[in-house]
Amino acid sequence: MGTMKFSVLWIFIAYQLIYVNNAYKIDLLDDLTSVTDDTENVLEEIESPSQNYRNGKILWTFPGNLTEPFKKNGVNPTSEGSKLTERQKRFLLWSYPQSPLVDMIMQTMANNNYSPKNSHDPFDFLRDSYPLPKGHTTPLEEYDYIIVGGGTSGSVLASRLTEDKPKATVLVIEAGKPEMLISDIPALARYLQLTDYAWPYTMEHQSGVCLGSDEQRCYWPRGKALGGSSVTDFMLYTRGRPQDWDRIAADGNYGWTHDEVLKYFMKSERSELRKYKNASYRGRDGELTVENVPFKTGLVEAFLQAGRNFGHPTVDYNNNSPDELGFGYVQTTTTKGHRLSTAKAFLHPHKRRKNLHILTEARAGKVIIEPLTKRAYAVEYFKNGAKYTVRCRREVILAAGPIASPQLLMLSGIGPQEHLQTLGIPVLANLQVGRSLYDHIAFPGVIFKLNTSNASLLEPKVATLPNLMQWLQFGDGLLTSPGMIEALGYIKTSVSKDPEQVPDVELISMGTSINVDGGGAFRKSWRISDKTYVKSFSSLNGMDTWSAIPMLLQPKSTGYLELRDTSPYSFPKLYGNYLKDRQDMDTLLEAIKYVIKLGESEPFKKYGTSLFLADYPSCSEHTPGSDPYWECAIRTMVISLHHQVGTCKMGPPSDSYAVVDPELRVYGIEGLRVVDASIIPKPICAHSTVPTIMIAEKAADMIKQTWSNASV
Repeated sequence: MGTMKFSVLWIFIAYQLIYVNNAYKIDLLDDLTSVTDDTENVLEEIESPSQNYRNGKILWTFPGNLTEPFKKNGVNPTSEGSKLTERQKRFLLWSYPQSPLVDMIMQTMANNNYSPKNSHDPFDFLRDSYPLPKGHTTPLEEYDYIIVGGGTSGSVLASRLTEDKPKATVLVIEAGKPEMLISDIPALARYLQLTDYAWPYTMEHQSGVCLGSDEQRCYWPRGKALGGSSVTDFMLYTRGRPQDWDRIAADGNYGWTHDEVLKYFMKSERSELRKYKNASYRGRDGELTVENVPFKTGLVEAFLQAGRNFGHPTVDYNNNSPDELGFGYVQTTTTKGHRLSTAKAFLHPHKRRKNLHILTEARAGKVIIEPLTKRAYAVEYFKNGAKYTVRCRREVILAAGPIASPQLLMLSGIGPQEHLQTLGIPVLANLQVGRSLYDHIAFPGVIFKLNTSNASLLEPKVATLPNLMQWLQFGDGLLTSPGMIEALGYIKTSVSKDPEQVPDVELISMGTSINVDGGGAFRKSWRISDKTYVKSFSSLNGMDTWSAIPMLLQPKSTGYLELRDTSPYSFPKLYGNYLKDRQDMDTLLEAIKYVIKLGESEPFKKYGTSLFLADYPSCSEHTPGSDPYWECAIRTMVISLHHQVGTCKMGPPSDSYAVVDPELRVYGIEGLRVVDASIIPKPICAHSTVPTIMIAEKAADMIKQTWSNASV
C-alpha cells in the first residue's frame, strides 16, 4: 500500500509541476511581451534556464532570480531608464513567481489563507488516520481521563497515560486534523502557518506597534492539528537555561528545579547529535529524535566564527552549565530530515491501543463542573455539527495551549469574577485566568545584502522536484532546512539587569531573509502587509541575503487575554502590550547593533556584506541607521514567535495570579488540571515546544502517582 501511495504521489507531482510551471511561463511571457529586442535573449534564458549544480546536486530547475538574466545582458530591468513598463517592473520586483512546487503544496494542504485553483485535496490519502479501536464506532460514554487538545503536550500525555497496566482509558479531543506527508518537510515550516493546520489568531490593535502588519495587528498562529504546534513550528530543540527552572522553583513551585526537570527532558529525547550525542545531560532512549540539520550554507560558518571572534564559543546551547553561553548549530526535532511532531513520536506508534481513543476535528466547548462539589466530571464537545457530552471518572486535563486552555477555563466558569459576570457566566472559581501573558517578540529587519551569488537560500532553488525527491529518498538536501534557520546564538546585552549569566536575546541566524520567496508566503506568515513589503523589501527580491533575527528572551512587558463572548467558536481578545516596558525596546536596539557588528565582521567579508536599510513607510522622517530609525523599524516590523506563556500561571497559593498549583491542579476545582505552555509562570530562554513536552512528561508521572491506588 505504501508503494502505491508513493507511485500515485509521483504521478501527481509530475503532472502538477508540468502544468503549473508551464502556466507560470505563460504568465511571465504575457507580462514581458512588450520588452524590446535587446532582451529577447533574456526571455530565452527564462524559458530554458541553465541548471545549477553544487556537489552534483541540482539546486533549481527554473528561474530563481528573475532580474539576473536581464543584468547579465546589460539591462537593469528596474532602473528609471528601463524600457519595461511599470507593471513589468512591479512584476519583477514584487510578484516574484512562486515555486510551482510550493504552489502545488499550498493548494493541497486545506488552508485558510490561500486561494487554490482546485478545491479538491488529492493528498488526503496521505494523511495519517486515527480510527477508534476495532469494535467501536462511537466514543464511550465515560473514560478515566479526558484530554482536551491532542497537541504538543496532549499527545505525550495520551501516550504515557495509556501505557501502563492496569489500563486506564483515555479520550483525546482534538479540533484539528492529523498531519500529512507534506507537513513533514522542514523547509515549509513557515508556509504551514498559512494553512488550516494553524489557528489564525491575531493580537488586538495596540497603538505604536505592529505598524507594518495587516490591520496593524500582529499574527499569533497556534497549531491546529493532532500534534498541535509541533506540526507547524520550526522544530527547534531548546530547553532553556538552568536558571529558568531554578527560579520558577524558587518562587514556590516545588519539584520544578532544573535538576528535577532534567530527567524529563532526557526521558523523551533520542539524541542523534554528532558531537553531543553522548553528553551526560542528553537522552538517548526517548521517542523524540534530536538531530543536526543535514544541509547548511556557508553563512552559518561565518555566523559561528564571528561569534567566536567576539567571545561567544561554539557550544551545545542546551548544555547543562548555568554559565556557558554561546552560539551553536541548530538542533531540531526531526528524524532523518523529516519533521517529528509529538503525534508522530508519541501517538502514531500506539494508535492501536484499545484504551486510547482519539477524536479529531472535534471542538471542546467547556468543562462541566458540579456546582456544589466543584468537581469536573464531563466535557462538552462539538463534532460534525452536533453537540455531545462525555463523562470522566478521574480527571479532565486541558492541553489546548496558552490561548485555548484559558478560554475553556473561562467558558467553564473559572476565571476573573468581574469579567465572567459581565458575560453572564456563573463563576465557579475566581482565578486570574488569562491575566498574565508573556510572549517572545522578534525583529526580522536586520538584513545584509551579499555581493555574491548562490550563497543564500531562495525559494526557487529550494522548492524543486529534484530536491523533493532527494528529501523523500534520503532525508537530506535543501528541504531539510527548518524554515531556513541554521544556528542560534545567546547573548546578554549591556542593558540587562540580571545578576546572573542569563541571556536576554537569542539570535536566529538564517540562510536567507524575508525576501526568500519575493514577498510570498514567508512574509505573509508574519502578516507583513503588502504596502510594507513592497516599499521596504521588494528591491531585495531574487538577491542573496543573510539575516539574524534577534528574539527578546526576557520581556518585561506583560499582556493578557479575555473572552470575546460566550461562544467557543469565537477567538479570545489577545492583548500583547508589546514594548510597554522601555527596557524591552532598549534590549532590542542593543541586539540590532550586535547583529550589525556580526554582519560587518571579518568572517562575512568574503560575502561582500552590506547592511540593507529598509525604506519603511512609517519611518521616513528618521535618518536611516539612527536609533530613532531602528526604534521605528521595530515598531513597524515587530513579530511574535508564538511562545505565549503564563495564561494559566503555575504558582503557590500565596501567588494571587496563580491558576494551577505546582502539580498543575486548578485551584478550587477537583479533577481538573492544565498541562501545556500556559502554566509556565514567566519567560524562559527557550522556544516553547520542548519545555511543553517536558511538562507533559512530568505531569504524566504526577497524575499516575495520584491514581496509583485506584482500581480499574
